[in-house]
Amino acid sequence: MIGCDCDVCRSSDPRDKRLRSSIYIQTPECSFVVDTGTDFRMQALRENIRRVDAAIFTHSHTDHIMGFDDLRRFAYDRGYMPVYASEETMRDLERVFTFAFKGLNPFPGYLKPEPHMIDGPFELGSTNITPLPVPHGNTIVNGYLFSRGRWNIDFQSVGPAPKAFGAVSGSAEFNSAGHTGLEAHVPAPGEKLVAYLSDCSAVPDAIIDLISGVKILIIDALREKPHPTHLNVDQALEVASRVRPNETYLTHIAHELPQSAELRLPSRTHIAYDGLKLNL
Repeated sequence: MIGCDCDVCRSSDPRDKRLRSSIYIQTPECSFVVDTGTDFRMQALRENIRRVDAAIFTHSHTDHIMGFDDLRRFAYDRGYMPVYASEETMRDLERVFTFAFKGLNPFPGYLKPEPHMIDGPFELGSTNITPLPVPHGNTIVNGYLFSRGRWNIDFQSVGPAPKAFGAVSGSAEFNSAGHTGLEAHVPAPGEKLVAYLSDCSAVPDAIIDLISGVKILIIDALREKPHPTHLNVDQALEVASRVRPNETYLTHIAHELPQSAELRLPSRTHIAYDGLKLNL
């Protein structure tokens, strides 16, 4: 955090050096990114990312979209970039990045988004992607379930983020963490590989049922103290105990939670860090 001298911010452990939350996914057919936060350019350079065939967005808070224009480098040869988002998130992207969506700079090399509204499961290559609507404070955002058949897939964390400061809008009625009245989509077919819930203050029962038994659960766990718009560690662990994944990774970590806290977590539960790579 800017101007902070806490133990985590001054830590010598490179895993405590955290940028904004995002994942980059490589498959035999295509590669895509989930969210383009403020640090997207730095993350792409650090990890030597050369190909992005599509961008998927969880929601439109600043820490998840402000690297959007840097998608232009990956769209240069094709001439456009497929962008997948909910109706509300797409509306915000169109408002913030009017110059791109309205074609106000129609020159070679400028970003030309190709909008795809998410209203149910969809596919990128042979990867089935099911939206997971979850409350994030007083708004609803998307997590995602990634399923496939026989092909492998590489997941790469390009940065679990510190605390988000984006404003929230809309409303959802929910009770405690892990229990809401929201409905889930019927999951797309295939083996459930990864459930990605980067920003949430609760996880609906229907979502827990949908992702139950997933190989990898990547879930918001901002810090140990409660927070109004994010799960804390105990809440994330409660959700994980109900989902029963093979492995759990905590993400969207604030500077109150050091990497060394992983030693206190249950078995097969980890704190994600920048550059983490998973091969499934």
